[in-house]
Amino acid sequence: MNALTEPALLASAAPADAPRLSNAHLDALEEETIFVLREVAAAFERPALLFSGGKDSLVMLRCAEKAFGRGRIPYPLLMIDTGHNFPEVTDFRDFRAQELGAQLIVRSVEDSMARGTVRLAHPGESRNVHQSVTLLEAIDEFRFDALIGGARRDEEKARAKERIFSHRDSFGQWQPKAQRPELWTLFNTRLAPGEHFRVFPISNWTELDVWQYIERERIELPSLYYAHPREVVERRGLLVPVTPLTPVREGEAAETRTVRFRTVGDITCTCPVESPAATPAEIVIETLAADVSERGATRMDDKTSEASMEKRKKDGYF
Repeated sequence: MNALTEPALLASAAPADAPRLSNAHLDALEEETIFVLREVAAAFERPALLFSGGKDSLVMLRCAEKAFGRGRIPYPLLMIDTGHNFPEVTDFRDFRAQELGAQLIVRSVEDSMARGTVRLAHPGESRNVHQSVTLLEAIDEFRFDALIGGARRDEEKARAKERIFSHRDSFGQWQPKAQRPELWTLFNTRLAPGEHFRVFPISNWTELDVWQYIERERIELPSLYYAHPREVVERRGLLVPVTPLTPVREGEAAETRTVRFRTVGDITCTCPVESPAATPAEIVIETLAADVSERGATRMDDKTSEASMEKRKKDGYF
């Protein structure tokens, strides 16, 4: 992990005050992200920025706004919609794209299902993993040669293996053992026909960095990220939100708790955590004490095996 992501604790000038967290390292992280975003614009003909309306993509979008200016982001925003996303997030996605004057492209897993390229094992199966098919179809449709994503190395073990400029072959697959070196911030962007890159400008950020940046920049987020009462059930060590897509099962008891979401995604596999944190500053303090990764604490689809994410990435997942 980049040394820049290790924040320093500074004592407050007032003896009665508790120690506060320095965010001076955010300038270096922001500068790196802006550099990568500009590098993509210069090196590729048809890039796109993956934009879900979640906190990481909103941080990346703020950096893109600083890199190019409002209304001047040189690539479209692309979202792969499972059809089971939280409406608070998709509504905010549309609002933010319109506010920035950015082109928003949405492609749906449901359209892939209608074409027969995605087939569910059963009606209740999560569509999350099937986003890979719809994404590869969108890449083929628009001939994208680079997709900018908001993944961070601290999210999951497979994420930590990946370069900032991550090569994908003509089948959209990731080959971990064939990655290109990135020495002295020199990125190899050469592509053969049909290949593309996934680019991760905030790869060196942590969840803590993201929340410190959100606090500093006063970035608006969907309300799900902050404490709110919600009906949930405990299942496999996680709090599962009670929705028409995730109903209470036989033998389970639903209860209302004060929760927030650390990450937002498909409703069928994204879980909240119990928390009273209602502001970015409160979440920063809470994140300092967290001993479980963001995905480990909230994603049911990552509970299947330790290699589940790596397998999906080899098949074209984000």
